[in-house]
Amino acid sequence: MHEQVTSIIITGVGGQGTVLAGRILSRAAASLGQDVKVADLHGMAQRGGSVITHVRFGPKVYSPVIAQGTADYLVAFEKLEACRCLPFLKREGVLIVNDQEIPPLPVLTGAASYPKELLEILNTHVNNLVIVNALKKAKEAGSVKAVNMVLLGTLARHLSIPQECWEEAIRTSVKPEFQEVNLKAFVLGWEAES
Repeated sequence: MHEQVTSIIITGVGGQGTVLAGRILSRAAASLGQDVKVADLHGMAQRGGSVITHVRFGPKVYSPVIAQGTADYLVAFEKLEACRCLPFLKREGVLIVNDQEIPPLPVLTGAASYPKELLEILNTHVNNLVIVNALKKAKEAGSVKAVNMVLLGTLARHLSIPQECWEEAIRTSVKPEFQEVNLKAFVLGWEAES
């Protein structure tokens, strides 16, 4: 039996740090000698548009792109983005979703309304749903911008990458003045599930 490739989708809106989270994930996996491939797909180029990062790692990875229905994990920094990317998640996959609403442009302009009961809808489509109040934990860590690290910490609990590999990847990916708050947020995410 060949060793499996792990496929992870990280999604959010521009400015939430999805690309940084993907970079840290890839560095943590690479530190264990894994072959890692990453692809960042951006919707609207400006802040507030959809951003999707594909990360795949294993003994040998041939493509960074994750086909629909094949992702092991979907990490969504926002509820609506979770719904948009849900088709990527395999039936037995894990959805980690931040319990936060960031209205897209059509909602802000009044052309559309933000869908209600998104978590209930997600719960009916996913067997393994992990809901995280990442904004609250990021504030606890000292910065509302650390939501990405909280969610990365929650994801890390599900992967067989030691915590010290994650912490080193954060240190090498984040400016020194932001390392402490990001490491604290990561640990709060790691400890979020019991």
